[in-house]
Amino acid sequence: MKLFDSELNIMEILWREGDTTAKRIAEITKETIGWSKTTTYTIIKKCLDKGAIERQEPNFVCRAVVSQEQVQQYETTELINKMYNGAPDRLIASLLGQKRLTSEEISRLKQLIERLE
Repeated sequence: MKLFDSELNIMEILWREGDTTAKRIAEITKETIGWSKTTTYTIIKKCLDKGAIERQEPNFVCRAVVSQEQVQQYETTELINKMYNGAPDRLIASLLGQKRLTSEEISRLKQLIERLE
C-alpha cells in the first residue's frame, strides 16, 4: 500500500498513540505540523479509503489496519525496485558507502546476514 507523506503523518500518530479519535489526531497535527482540522480530516478520509485505517464508533476513533513494519517493507521494496533495479545488495552497498560503521554495527549486520542464510 502506497502512503504519501501526509498519510504517513496520520499513521505515525496511530502507531505511536494506538487507537485515537479523529479529534485528537487533529489536535496533534495542529500542534506538530500546523494543519487545520479540515486538512487532517481530509487526510484521515484518504487513509480510510485506502484501507490503512478503520473508523470505529462512537466518537470517530481511528485504528491502524496496517502496521508500521508492513509500510516500511513496502516502501523499502519500492525503493529497491526504483533506484537499484530490484537488487537489495546494491542498496546495502550504497548505504554502507555513506558512513563509517562501528564494530558493533558491523557485528549486528553480520548477525542479520547469518539469520537470513
